[in-house]
Amino acid sequence: MPVEIERKFIAHPSVLALCRSGTHFVQGYLYTDDANTIRIRQAEDRTLITWKSSRRGACRDEIEFAIAPRDGAALLARVPPGRRLEKTRYRVAHAGAVWDVDVFGGALAGLILAEIELEREDQPVVVPPWTEREVTADPRYRNSRLAAGAPSEREAA
Repeated sequence: MPVEIERKFIAHPSVLALCRSGTHFVQGYLYTDDANTIRIRQAEDRTLITWKSSRRGACRDEIEFAIAPRDGAALLARVPPGRRLEKTRYRVAHAGAVWDVDVFGGALAGLILAEIELEREDQPVVVPPWTEREVTADPRYRNSRLAAGAPSEREAA
């Protein structure tokens, strides 16, 4: 089974100067519990269904497959607003690696997260100066939780 290994950081707005051409995503969460997340994602002309397991450190199992855009739009339309989010993803190079920088919209406007996908969990990472703090292990920054709204300042501290 494919395994996603990633680390996630809150990014400082200064990273926006490096963000050129992005891809707009709309994500809806069909099901989430402590062990499973099932989401639908529209990105330009592609629609994907993704299942993810619970996180083990920076790792989690992941299965993803494409569905017809028309079917995806119909399914996404049935996801309540409190289980959806919108973001634009930019690819930003730093120290020989490519980071995904997600700039959130709607109720999450102002939140910027940066992720790096790894080949192995102990892989060394040169953390960019435009990151503020790591939130890999913080469940409040899982996209499935963010869909319901941003963590408050007091909660996120």
